[in-house]
Amino acid sequence: MNIIYKKFLPESFEACYEVHMPHNGMRLDQFLQEFFPSFSREQIKEKIKSGDIQIIGRPGRMKPNTKVYEKERILAFTHKTIHEDEWWNGEKLELESNPPIVYEDEGLYVLSKPPFMSTHPTGKHLFFCATVYLESLAGRGTHSVHRLDRETSGVLLVAKNPAAANKYTVYFEKERVRKCYFFIGVKNENYNGAKKFTAKERLDTGGEGLMRVLIGHHPEDSGIGKRAETAFDILHEEGKYVLGLAFPKTGRQHQIRVHAMAHGLPLLGDKIYYGSYKMFQSFKDRYATAEDYAFMQLPRHALHATAINIPWETEVLPKQRKTFFGPPPEDIGKWIRENMSLDYDRFLETTKETIENYFSKSDK
Repeated sequence: MNIIYKKFLPESFEACYEVHMPHNGMRLDQFLQEFFPSFSREQIKEKIKSGDIQIIGRPGRMKPNTKVYEKERILAFTHKTIHEDEWWNGEKLELESNPPIVYEDEGLYVLSKPPFMSTHPTGKHLFFCATVYLESLAGRGTHSVHRLDRETSGVLLVAKNPAAANKYTVYFEKERVRKCYFFIGVKNENYNGAKKFTAKERLDTGGEGLMRVLIGHHPEDSGIGKRAETAFDILHEEGKYVLGLAFPKTGRQHQIRVHAMAHGLPLLGDKIYYGSYKMFQSFKDRYATAEDYAFMQLPRHALHATAINIPWETEVLPKQRKTFFGPPPEDIGKWIRENMSLDYDRFLETTKETIENYFSKSDK
């Protein structure tokens, strides 16, 4: 491994790489391209020229054609700029930079992750990340146990040490974790009006290249794709919209979004499954029309991980479990208050009761 260490802070990212024999004598820009695949060759050259790349032991600024040699160590700095900003209909969104910690002990953080925050650094998203935020508070490294999509808000477990990470990861791998998501769906002709139903469509992986974001679904008995199961409970229906809960039994990519769409309830704000791949690209490349924005209504898909129930075992109570709750964030709450004729606070109370009842029945 060429990587010696990585250090993530809310405003900067520092990484140290060691040159190994296969890279001996390589140009500096070519060497860095292997470790920053999301950066273009020109962006790499600009980083070198700006002084963000240093070779330990060599004074002064480097050049793109500077040769690197075995055993040398290279420091690369990336500073937070506008590349992680989120925009909606020409306006920059205000992101929640200090999300609340729902629970904390010696081995675990339970974070209420806001929308657009990544679980951990990946691609161009290096700073607005759950692990980076928590590391900046703790002053030490953290370990992601599971992940939520960047647009999905909600309850997220992050371990403080390897032992805790292994403990909670095993719970997820063995399907001992129960999860509940709150969503806003939009009815179409495929919705049969059922208040409770279970989706069992099999899900395949995305396509090639840019199409990898699009997950397909197939009949339960088709044998194509992987087994997936989600239980749905529709709590409120008004006009063409529904407010509901989804209880995924498996953890496939885009599972709830695809299962909801397959049963005639695509999620409000979902640019792929409520819109289309073409519409998704128009938002991604910022050429969406006014009609597209009006159709989506929300800057992100209306999906919130509202509760998670995990084993909380002790020697005295080996079968004990614990539930962590996180109410929907302001963007979802604001939409509901403006578009639904219900008592929102009371609705949240009864929703929590429904979730608690579901989890308690699962114990029997």
